[in-house]
Amino acid sequence: MPSQINTDSLKKAEVSATLAKTMITQAIEQSAANPQLAEEALKQATQEIAQAQTMISQVQSTIQTQQQQQQQQQQQQK
Repeated sequence: MPSQINTDSLKKAEVSATLAKTMITQAIEQSAANPQLAEEALKQATQEIAQAQTMISQVQSTIQTQQQQQQQQQQQQK
């Protein structure tokens, strides 16, 4: 039985990563004209990246747990 991946979490992680990329781009564009705005954009990007990492870690943990359960079931069947 294949592992089921929580695609909603991965899609949310993808959105967070996209937002982070946009914010980093804005920070680069604003860096000369408005350093404070650039700094704020980088802070927000950092938060989005952390959120994406958390969601990806949760999916990885779920997959690992499912794999361990499958291995245990296979060992019990032998």
